[in-house]
Amino acid sequence: MKVALVHDWLTGMRGGEKCLEVLCELYPDADLFTLVHIPGTVSEIIEDRRIVTSFIQKLPMVRSRYRSYLPFFPAAIERLNVGDYDLVLSTSHCVAKGVIPREDALHLCYCHTPMRYVWDMYDAYFGPGRISGPARLIIPGVAEKLRKWDVATVERVDHFAANSRHVQKRIERIYQRGSEVIYPPVDTAHTMLSEKPGEYFLIVSAFAPYKRIDLAVEAFNRMGEKLLIIGTGQDEKKLKKAAGSNITFSGWADASELGRYYADCRALIFPGEEDFGIVPVEAQCYGKPVIAYGRGGALETVLGIQGSDSSGFSKAITGVFFKQQTVDDLVQAVRRFKETEFDAAAIRRHALTFDRMIYKEKMKSFINQKINEWEKFHAL
Repeated sequence: MKVALVHDWLTGMRGGEKCLEVLCELYPDADLFTLVHIPGTVSEIIEDRRIVTSFIQKLPMVRSRYRSYLPFFPAAIERLNVGDYDLVLSTSHCVAKGVIPREDALHLCYCHTPMRYVWDMYDAYFGPGRISGPARLIIPGVAEKLRKWDVATVERVDHFAANSRHVQKRIERIYQRGSEVIYPPVDTAHTMLSEKPGEYFLIVSAFAPYKRIDLAVEAFNRMGEKLLIIGTGQDEKKLKKAAGSNITFSGWADASELGRYYADCRALIFPGEEDFGIVPVEAQCYGKPVIAYGRGGALETVLGIQGSDSSGFSKAITGVFFKQQTVDDLVQAVRRFKETEFDAAAIRRHALTFDRMIYKEKMKSFINQKINEWEKFHAL
């Protein structure tokens, strides 16, 4: 069976790329198709194969501005030729699921979310204050066309897997399709329990608008607590300008550096709504609690306090939620965290249920089951 892997873009090693990496291990001879590839930005496991890119790769300033070509993504993904492949495995949060397989091929999509830019998080990317000038006139029409394309191409996928129950509901609502939930992989093997009280609060995130790092900056400016922020992104200059002297920015960190940051922190701050969110699980691998916005994937990865009173909760809790994305709510959540006793070992045990090998086995089982069904159908 000839296998093709399809991924939106290869520009960094984030949660989606960690899922793709496992598929590369399962299918070491598979070719990989993507809109854009910046060499050296993903793991050797991914880099060490034939990578086919789209015409987006040749456009000006693609390394730094590839997202600006969003209106052209549907055409680009459709022109990637996967017609010679029997099995197409797409990992999609944008347009990868819209690739056109051969009519009798099997297409399985691991969906991180339907295109977030034009559905649930449209305002976070294109709402008031996010865009200006001609873009305000152009974007609404582009978004409407992308929504229609996103729905129209659903039939190119035979079966969906979702990265969380939160996304499963979104797939059902937007695509009118069922899916199987398989949580993304977390590499727990190189983590360890840390019972240090911690010196600072920690954020590990890309600086995309929906991540709401701005909310955390404002809240910690008010409290004066130490906050360390690991990451880079489009909002970096604005965030640094707004931050007080108690907030430190350290850019991206490699795996070993990041492990030390997790081990030495008091708690992870997770102010955005994520489809799943690997970072809270990584922090919990070190026994560290999470202070998270109580929506989206965090509700599936963090066992948290929702109300203002922590009494009556067992030590199995792994964090604290805040209900509204406001500075006041986040400040109150940090105060509840300080008043709550956590069991670091119990937090780590919970995190280990998201181990990489569990994802690998579940994906292998899901794919093999669908292949068997496909082969039986074509044998009739």
